[in-house]
Amino acid sequence: MSNLRYYTQEGLIKLKDELDHLLSVERPSISQQIAEARDKGDLSENAEYDAAKNAQGMLEMKIAKLQDVISNARLIDESKLDDHKALILSTVKVKNLKSNQIVQYTLVPENEADIKHGKISVNSPIAKGLLGKEVGAIVEIQVPAGVIPFEIIEITR
Repeated sequence: MSNLRYYTQEGLIKLKDELDHLLSVERPSISQQIAEARDKGDLSENAEYDAAKNAQGMLEMKIAKLQDVISNARLIDESKLDDHKALILSTVKVKNLKSNQIVQYTLVPENEADIKHGKISVNSPIAKGLLGKEVGAIVEIQVPAGVIPFEIIEITR
């Protein structure tokens, strides 16, 4: 059975760009390395040739995996998502009721999470606690440090 994964338009474009780079830059480069190593003579004792062939095998495996991921990718249609609830692709501003700190998270597919940019996976404990909730809701979320109460201040797309 295929392993469907959901992506934003931006995430899918990144995957396709990476695949294009592997096919148009990396693959020809490794082919060139193999050709140069082959020109040096006896292949049975040629470490450069062996290294280039190993690199080619790894590259082809990476290309095949990326092609599989792209073929099973599904785009998330933001127009069909409810703006009043915290859902995937929502940007949620919450207030930590213990520390009074306000933070903002964008709930994204697992493979697009980037905490440095405020993007957290919908599979993370905080996102799971926020999913489906509306502005004004107070949610208690179990995190490694314990239970933290949050109030949802704002939800945007």
